Amino acid sequence: MSLDGYGNIAFLDDNGKRLNLIDNYHKNELMNIEVAEKPPKDEDYDPYMHRKVEHPISNTDTIIHLLKSSFGTGILAIPKAFYHAGWLLGSISTVVLGLVAIYCIQILLKVHYELCKRNKVPCMDYPNIMSNALLEGPKWLHRFAPYIVHVTNFFILVYQLGICCVYIVFIGDNIKSIVDHFTQSNTDVRIYMLMVLLPIIFINWVRNLKYLAPFSTIANAITILSFVIICYFMFREPISLEGRRPVGPISEFPLFFGTVLFSMEAIGVIMPLENEMKTPKSFVGLTGVLNRAFAIIVIMYIGMGLFGYLKYGDAVEASITLNLETNSDIDVILAQSVKGMLAFGIFITHGVACYVAIDLTWNKYVVNIITNDRYKLLWEYVVRTVLVLITFLLAVAIPKLDLFISLFGAFCLSMLGLAFPALIETCVFLKEKTGVARATMIAKNAIIGFFGLCALIIGTSTSVLAIIDSFAQE
Repeated sequence: MSLDGYGNIAFLDDNGKRLNLIDNYHKNELMNIEVAEKPPKDEDYDPYMHRKVEHPISNTDTIIHLLKSSFGTGILAIPKAFYHAGWLLGSISTVVLGLVAIYCIQILLKVHYELCKRNKVPCMDYPNIMSNALLEGPKWLHRFAPYIVHVTNFFILVYQLGICCVYIVFIGDNIKSIVDHFTQSNTDVRIYMLMVLLPIIFINWVRNLKYLAPFSTIANAITILSFVIICYFMFREPISLEGRRPVGPISEFPLFFGTVLFSMEAIGVIMPLENEMKTPKSFVGLTGVLNRAFAIIVIMYIGMGLFGYLKYGDAVEASITLNLETNSDIDVILAQSVKGMLAFGIFITHGVACYVAIDLTWNKYVVNIITNDRYKLLWEYVVRTVLVLITFLLAVAIPKLDLFISLFGAFCLSMLGLAFPALIETCVFLKEKTGVARATMIAKNAIIGFFGLCALIIGTSTSVLAIIDSFAQE
């Protein structure tokens, strides 16, 4: 899910002061929020009280959506990530990364509420939060407000296209595994990616997501069934630590980091979910919906990563579905069924994931330059097709599922999930805090921001070098 209206910012006069703030919220299939008129200046404005959501969701629904957004191709790659980090370091690091991720999301939500309250609007999207946060910060940052919108949109777009690349590789890998098993062939995985290209283009031509809803429901059901079968394969024999390294090489840790960050971060759905909640105040807090959902997510990730790696050891594949044994007829049926079901589920999900990239590209950067309304629909289909082709070409060029996940996790989410939240909190609350509280906030956010930048540089470079090495070994 995503909010439309990317990149709306405040306008500045020649002295850098804010002239006005208008959020151009749009109604679409995923979100329907009415923007209430601004109250008088002397009113204690509560953004939560001014949100009018057509179909608000409950706390339970919110937890389910958060869990669904975190249990996809990423969690299937976690055992490979534990191979890079080691079972002990991987378990500890997953907890630490989970705590850091949830803390940064809490920061983002706190700043979102504060900015909405100051500007008297019910809600904002991520690029809007970034631009207005800079306007609240030191004066020298004001000039960057219009540009940070496009920077944020860039990372969001790359992240969403990266997800789509991962989906195409996942579908190709699993179809190849099924066909290779029954035909004893060894066809290049790119052939299977090419076979599904046309159906993927067609599913992304669906302009109204409600038509995909029945298929998404089926995909969710078979995903749950698939995970049950995977657990059966993992736990049907005793688990042993023999031959399993507790700590992996430090040079491989960035691959673990990128994979876990890519898989665990739900930054793309956090704001839309909070904006659609019936009781948004219960989203944050120590025992809030967000913390409860992430506690389940971290436990599930540790379980899948730890026991998946202990089960298959050094032979663990980029997706654990490729490790499922076929020692008997029932094993063959179960293993190939899991691959087929998940390939179908991810195929359906591709249309939902790519919708965010299409929505951003079309509504923010393309539609306004089309002067002839007669050809707008045609150009929209062109944009949809081009974006799918971009993800396809990247997947064909680098058909490495685990390295793709690590690359996009390190490159995009180190900024969206770590560095940016630290920056916006500093900007928004810098003038309010004094003394020790101010110094503590600056120091804390400087550490988080530095960690995010290091993760961006080291994680991305490590993934790129690993991709180069993988081609050199072929």
